[in-house]
Amino acid sequence: MKKTKSSPEAASPRPPAFLYRRDQLCCEDVPLAQLVKKHGTPLYVYSASAITQRFAQFEKAFAGVPHTVCYSVKANSNLQILRLLAKRGAGFDVVSGGELQRALRADRGAAERVVFSGVGKTGEEIEAALRAGILLFNIESESELAAVAQRAAKLKKRPRVALRVNPDVSAGTHPYISTGLHEHKFGVPVVEALRLYRQAAREKWLDVAGVSAHIGSQIMDVTPFRDAIGLLVDMIRELQSEDMKIRYLDVGGGLGIPYHPHTPADDFGARVAEYGQVVMAACSGMNLHLLLEPGRSIVGPAGTLLTRVVYTKRNEGKRFLVVDAGMNDLIRPSLYGAYHEIVPVSRRAAAMKAPRVSYDVVGPICESGDFFARARELPPIEEGELLAILDAGAYGMSLASNYNSRPCSAEVLVTGRKAQVIRRRESFRDLVRMEE
Repeated sequence: MKKTKSSPEAASPRPPAFLYRRDQLCCEDVPLAQLVKKHGTPLYVYSASAITQRFAQFEKAFAGVPHTVCYSVKANSNLQILRLLAKRGAGFDVVSGGELQRALRADRGAAERVVFSGVGKTGEEIEAALRAGILLFNIESESELAAVAQRAAKLKKRPRVALRVNPDVSAGTHPYISTGLHEHKFGVPVVEALRLYRQAAREKWLDVAGVSAHIGSQIMDVTPFRDAIGLLVDMIRELQSEDMKIRYLDVGGGLGIPYHPHTPADDFGARVAEYGQVVMAACSGMNLHLLLEPGRSIVGPAGTLLTRVVYTKRNEGKRFLVVDAGMNDLIRPSLYGAYHEIVPVSRRAAAMKAPRVSYDVVGPICESGDFFARARELPPIEEGELLAILDAGAYGMSLASNYNSRPCSAEVLVTGRKAQVIRRRESFRDLVRMEE
């Protein structure tokens, strides 16, 4: 394509929200260096357009059937991101009372679009969801079924419930984010599900309304979804033959994103469309309302973590870039060995032409596991330079901590030329105010 003065240069095939313009990495129309000058580092930056476009692609893929896209709040729970999605009709998948309250804070009318999942719902959380009038409880054990029935009777509420069925289908992903096998803590085994459904149907204060599954996260191949949904549909037919009015099929989330720059260019719209075709074909003619729970696939590529190189260091033949972000800001590389592409915010002509250098990109935390990349080939990097850790919109800030008494980063949401602080940087006073 012919380059014009206003045409951005791609940083890589992914993510499209972050592009170089005149060798300066930008989020939409805002140079990232400009944001750092104003807000400091470490700094999370998100593209509003990337988030809304990806949500719209899910809506388009399932436009032919009744459905609700319930954004998975755990991926990134910032209120402004939740509001951005709520304005476009998103529902929410929550796994705690705190996430439920965030969804309700983002949109007072969101309760009717909230699905409550999670293996350890407390009595207080169950009652809060009952009072709010949520769309559906995804129940994950026989004990939880009894607890929801008891609390519903106490409050004289009749909630819609589904069992999260564990289909024993491998998602082929990292064991920490795979959830669909019998060895995992999630859901109830298929062999027990029918008995528990019959038990639930006898409860006066429960409306047995759905079947649910979530087999894992970061799934790039649609085959596991096809296999799992086939099992769920067979179960729904059996339940309906016993006069249970199953109206909802919750297929969970799990659609992955390509983190590595050497993966083929990703046509996300085409992948979502293929996913939609698989899901809809598997339940064709069933007259079901589909519930979808994407999280990472909506916000992951829409975010970056900006960090400054504090020191360069060399231990014999080993080279290090010591940056001011740490595993408390982004734990995925330490927790999962996850790959994130790292690029300079400003491309220096001499550095880009020079041979690449192998660096370990590490943080200041007092842990050997505090790293963002090991033996990563990068252009020569100098102290004081800014780096962007890409595809950090999901499970970055939501997993952040104050380890080593480090304040959490600020967050900025960019829309075109406008940049809005959606979470201010914590101060030391914030860290100790609950202790004094």
